[in-house]
Amino acid sequence: MNRLDGKVAIITGGTSGMGEASAKRFAEAGAYVVVVGRNRERGEKVAEDIRKNKGASVFFQADVADEKEVKALIAQVDKKYHKIDILFNNAGIFPVTASLEDMEMSDWDKIMNINASGVVHMTKHAMPYLQESHGVILNNASVAGMHSFASGKTYAYSASKAAVIQFTRMIAKVYGEKVRANCICPGVIDTPIFVNRDFSRYFDSIPMGRVGTSKEVAKVANFLVSDDAGYINGAVLTVDGGMSV
Repeated sequence: MNRLDGKVAIITGGTSGMGEASAKRFAEAGAYVVVVGRNRERGEKVAEDIRKNKGASVFFQADVADEKEVKALIAQVDKKYHKIDILFNNAGIFPVTASLEDMEMSDWDKIMNINASGVVHMTKHAMPYLQESHGVILNNASVAGMHSFASGKTYAYSASKAAVIQFTRMIAKVYGEKVRANCICPGVIDTPIFVNRDFSRYFDSIPMGRVGTSKEVAKVANFLVSDDAGYINGAVLTVDGGMSV
């Protein structure tokens, strides 16, 4: 396991799915994990599970789309730990899809505010601490931000994830001397975000013939935020079983 001993790691969207799996993985690797999310009950449960497993974790409630809440969150982390070493911007939503003609602009705004602006808010306010610690940022985008898929109904989601990818590259270029920034682009991962649990409909488009798991993504995340990935900066890594090939 790529060790994270003594490092303070913030994980947004840490209450379920890839965020929860990454929170538990980072804690197993020795990090002090700050679980961030909107669902207090779920977040407290994740942090409690980590502590029961002899890890170190707290939950702080915040909506990353609200910059004021993000500023307050960073102040809480500073008060408790006095540093930030790792920022995993994982929070995101995938609401009901729609054609261009049927798309509501309120849905567009909501998706962009959480998926894209949330990443900017967190990065902006955590950056001074990350520069001081020579830390690392990992952003969770999607293969949908790299490729156009046949359904043609993921305009807002795809655009939000494409924004995250390019934002990551800009951060890596501008701040790379002190802060590494990388991006993962998962494909179809078995998480609660999928209401339709029949994943077999994706198998023909995935060379590996199956969907991925949150734990598999967490292992990749663990590597990229660890010192073992110390010379990786500005990377955009697909975790999709070959779906984007």
